[in-house]
Amino acid sequence: MAPTTPTTRGPDIRAFFDEPTNTVSYLVGDPRTRKAAIIDPVLDYDHNSGVVDTRSVEDALKVADEAGYTVEWALETHAHADHLSAAPFIKAKTGARIGIGEHIKDVQRIFRPIFNASDLKTDGSDFDHLFTDGERFQIGDLTVEVLYTPGHTPADVSYKVADAVFVGDTLFMPDYGTARADFPGGDAHQLFRSIKRLMALPPETRLFMCHDYKAPGRDSFAWETTVAEEKRANVHAHDGVSEDAFVALRSARDATLSAPRLLLPSIQVNIRAGKFPPAEANGVRYLTIPVKLKGGAANL
Repeated sequence: MAPTTPTTRGPDIRAFFDEPTNTVSYLVGDPRTRKAAIIDPVLDYDHNSGVVDTRSVEDALKVADEAGYTVEWALETHAHADHLSAAPFIKAKTGARIGIGEHIKDVQRIFRPIFNASDLKTDGSDFDHLFTDGERFQIGDLTVEVLYTPGHTPADVSYKVADAVFVGDTLFMPDYGTARADFPGGDAHQLFRSIKRLMALPPETRLFMCHDYKAPGRDSFAWETTVAEEKRANVHAHDGVSEDAFVALRSARDATLSAPRLLLPSIQVNIRAGKFPPAEANGVRYLTIPVKLKGGAANL
């Protein structure tokens, strides 16, 4: 996970791309006060061995430290289904608060019975702060506005800092399109309206993606674009695409997609604000795999 060079205007934004999960995390700093946040931090998790490591988030914290930043927030755009959050590690190292949108409570209520997670509270209290739509808070002298952008999940938010918006999984680069909306609680109609809310921002607004999958024909990964470019060229939701057409396209595409490789571990950890389930009597922590028996297997 290598950092990019800092931007030269507005907030200091440094991106860290984790190729195993195609995830982009961001260090967002106020150059004057040296206060900062890390958005969508990644915990390294090897699914085959169950081994967890912190090398990626340590890289981001090292860059922050070398730049003289104090990290005050670990911000989640939503409960990710494709990587585990490193927010608790950031909190342990820096004292940062973990923030997410208030509708994480809906996601917790959806998944608690799926994993029989009797320890899981569904009031969002595992997180330090639950943001409401339109809420504003500070990173030093930088004002951050929270935009509720559901559809991919019921709890997605985007963070607007000056002319930059961190959109989570609501949008991808124009040549790749948009996020899926078929997870429990997802809704393609809501996703379309969230996209249009983002596209109503000034055309020069910079949009920072949470993922990139290098669309066919493109040689390199990319994660920054503008409202104007998304409106002009997004292959799923450019200007002129109606809500009904988008929902039909999104639904058809979602029907062809397999579950993310890290779906089951990611959801269990991320709805707990990045914590693993409690240790069993033997001191070991376990992740649950719900088993669905079909056909003749139902008699096993």
